[in-house]
Parts: sequence; structure tokens; C-alpha cells
Amino acid sequence: MGNPVPQATQFHSTRSVGRILTRALPLVAVLILAACTVPEGYVARDGVNDPFEEQNRKVHAFNKSVDRGVLRPLSRGYDKVVPDEMQVMVNNFAGNLSTPRLVVNNLLQGNVEGALTNTTRFLLNSTIGFAGLVDVGEIAGLNEVDTDFGETLHVWGVSEGYYVETPFRGPSTQRDAVGRIVDLFLNPLPEALSGTQNDIRIGAQVVDVVGDRARFGQTVDSVLYDSADSYAQSRLIYLQSRRFALGRSGEADYDDPYDLGTTDPYDDPYEDPYEE
Repeated sequence: MGNPVPQATQFHSTRSVGRILTRALPLVAVLILAACTVPEGYVARDGVNDPFEEQNRKVHAFNKSVDRGVLRPLSRGYDKVVPDEMQVMVNNFAGNLSTPRLVVNNLLQGNVEGALTNTTRFLLNSTIGFAGLVDVGEIAGLNEVDTDFGETLHVWGVSEGYYVETPFRGPSTQRDAVGRIVDLFLNPLPEALSGTQNDIRIGAQVVDVVGDRARFGQTVDSVLYDSADSYAQSRLIYLQSRRFALGRSGEADYDDPYDLGTTDPYDDPYEDPYEE
């Protein structure tokens, strides 16, 4: 009978496999997206490059059913049961845990000032902010420099590609879809946390998603359930707001109703610019 594998060895072996997957998944995502075949004779119209609309609409219908059956009921219950002050603390806590990912993207974009700001915020919020429950950084006048790997790719000169609707996450582009996958593995914090601490981190992020759905509930409902074509409306709002957030890169070829002279990262991403 062979000697049992020590628990520590099993742990390190598991982490090694995890690191391999971490490196491989972004590459797999890029290859999958690159393999998408554009229908013959397709031509983009009105700044919307959506050759996969038929498939995208199917994913949109799936996402809408998940929202109707799961996320919207949960968010309404959450909003009724959880006091506003506690919702803010959960949002602060989850946001603070994501800050190291922002710092990494700031550095990859060459934004040293943004990286220093976010690092200072993380240190303040993680200590005197009671692990991020209180946004001391904001109180001190240090506003979060929000970013993601999709923006990093934009800074590196990668075009947005085709519009895609991703399962559970909703509207995106090929560039942002890859960015979202990379962002899942870009945060160095999970490596520094224990198993229990990581469970808390993941739980807080899940609850924060429900909280976001509650916070923007009316506008999300307006787009998904009051629009004549919720797919087209979601696509339009996403592309306009995303292009504006990236600084009018030239990828849009129409008047931008979001050009209000501000890039407030706390603006409602689902706001309908055509709503009366």
C-alpha cells in the first residue's frame, strides 16, 4: 500500500494547477473570440458592429430570464430587508477587495498616479476603514480611479471588435469580454488570503451584484421590460456609455448623448438617455 500524499503537497499541487488555468484561460478566451466567423457580406451600421445578432439575442433572452426569475426577486428582497447603511458598507467592502485589480490595470496602462491613488485608498480603507466597510479614501478626497482590463487593452491599441452579449454578464464587446475574463484572475489578493477569507470575498462580491441590481432597479427594469426592443436598447446604451467612458476613441460614429463633460464612475450604467 503506497504512502498517502501529504496534505501540504496536495495543496501546493492544487495551487499549481490553478496557476496554469489562470494563465491559460485568457488565451483560450482570445482564441475563442478570434475564431468567431462573421457572416458573409456583413456591414456594420450606425456605429454598431453586431454580426452575431442572432446568437446575441438568444443569450439576451437567457439573461433576461435569469434576471426575471432570480436576480430581480433577490434584489427586491435584499432592498427591503437590508438597511441602506448596511448596503453601502457591503458595497464599500466588495469594492475595496477589488482595488488591487484596479492598481494592476493602472500600472499596465502606465497610469502611475492612478495606481498610487488606488493603493493609498486600499491601505486607508483596509486599516482605519475597518477592512473597507467605511470608504475612508473618499472621505479624504481620494476618489477611486476605476478601470478594467478592457480599458487596458484599449490603451494598448486593441479595437473593441464586435458586439457580444455574454451569459450572466450581459452587453459587451469582444475586447471587453476578454478583459472581463482576464480581470477574474488579475487580482493578486486571493493569493494572500486564506480559504475562509476568500469565501468571504466571493460572497461579498455576489451580494454586491444583488445590491447593484437593487440600486439601479428602476432603470434596469425600464430597459429590460419597458423597451419595445430590450436587446437593441441595451446594446445602444452599453456601446454609447462604454465608448464615452474610454474617452471617445473614434470607435463611435454618432452623437454621444452621454457627453456631459464628466466621467463620474458612479453614474448609473443602465440609464436610458432617451427616457422622457
